[in-house]
Amino acid sequence: MPPRSPLPQRNGLDAAWVRTPDRDPHHPAPWVTMRDWLDAKLGEHIDVAEFIRDERFVGHDGTPLGHDDAYEANTFFWFHRDLRDETEVPGEIGIVHRDERIIVIDKPPFLSTIPRGRHVMQSVVVKLRAELGLPELTPAHRLDRLTSGLLLLTTERRWRAPYQELFQSRTVHKTYLAVADRLPADRLPATVENHLRKQHGSRRVQHLADQPANSRSLVEHSHDTVHEGHERAVYRLTPHTGKTHQLRQHMLTLGVPITGDPLYPEILPVSIDDFTVPLQLLAHSLRFDDPVDGTPRAFEATRAFPIVAPAPAQDPLPAQDTID
Repeated sequence: MPPRSPLPQRNGLDAAWVRTPDRDPHHPAPWVTMRDWLDAKLGEHIDVAEFIRDERFVGHDGTPLGHDDAYEANTFFWFHRDLRDETEVPGEIGIVHRDERIIVIDKPPFLSTIPRGRHVMQSVVVKLRAELGLPELTPAHRLDRLTSGLLLLTTERRWRAPYQELFQSRTVHKTYLAVADRLPADRLPATVENHLRKQHGSRRVQHLADQPANSRSLVEHSHDTVHEGHERAVYRLTPHTGKTHQLRQHMLTLGVPITGDPLYPEILPVSIDDFTVPLQLLAHSLRFDDPVDGTPRAFEATRAFPIVAPAPAQDPLPAQDTID
C-alpha cells in the first residue's frame, strides 16, 4: 500500500495512485523517463503528456512530475482521474442512525455503495463524504447497487476494523424482504443450500450442483401483497452466508425469482441508467452487539415496501450497458 496521499480528496473521492515496479538487474526496464512508463501503464486510458503538462501527477511530497524526469523504480505517483458524466440516481439516502462511530443509512435502489466502474460520483461513499464532511467515511459491508435498504458505514478510519470484522465473522443478524410469486404454503419455510461461484467478467453467479454447499439462506413467507396489479408474496430472507447475488439465486432455486431482477432467471437488455424497474429486494434489519462498547444495536429500514420506482432526475440514457 502507498503512503498517505499528498492530494486531498476531490468531491469526496480519493486520488488514484500508481507505483513503478522494482528494477530487475537481469531485465532492465525499457523506460528512460517516468513519462515513458506512465505512457505504457496508463496511456490507453488518459493523455499522459497533458496530465504532466497540467501538473496532475505528483510525488509523495506533492511535487509535480516533470516531462523529462528520469525513471525511478519503486516510486509512487498520485493523480485525480477525469470522470465520465453520470446520470444522477434518483431517490433519497435516508439517515436511519448517526453517532460518533457509525452511520446507518437506508439506500435507494440503483445507487452504488462504493465508487467503481461507471458509478463513481453516483455512489453512497462519494455522495456522503462530501455531504456530511466525513472524508474517511467507509462502508462496513457491501450492498449491491440494485438492492435497497440498510447499509452501515464507519465515520473514521479508526472504527473500520471492528465493525468490518462483525460482518466478516457473520455475527450480524441480517434480514431482507423480497417480492416474488407465491409459493405453496407447504414449501415454506425453506432453507436453501447450494454452491455458488462468481467468475470474473460474468454478471451472474453459477450454481454448481456437483460441489458442496457454500451458501445458505432461510426463506419464510411474511405476507401477501399486490404489486403492479399482480398478487404477489412478500418473503423474509435470512442469509447465513454472504455470497454475491446469494438471495437472488436462492429465490430462483425455489422457482420464484425476485420481482424486477434483470439478471435472474435471464439477462435483460436494461441500460445501467434505466431506473424504472427497481429490484424488489430490501435489506430490512440489522442486529448486533456493538464491537466497541458491547451495546445491543438494532436497526430497521424506513423505506416503503414494495419499492416504488423513483421519479427520474433526468431522462435515462439509451441502453448501452446492462446492469447488475
